[in-house]
Amino acid sequence: MSDNAAGDRTGDRVQAAEREAARKRILEQAEADRIPVEETTRAVPDRRWRRDR
Repeated sequence: MSDNAAGDRTGDRVQAAEREAARKRILEQAEADRIPVEETTRAVPDRRWRRDR
């Protein structure tokens, strides 16, 4: 029974390592896709709603 428990712990560690690796990949991709605030343009307000007034 101790072999099974040790295997479970190893599996948990492997899954935790895989989750951490996936998390890092996602964060790295998000950082690569991020557009800095300085590079964004200011939105032009949509004034069509004022035509009815």
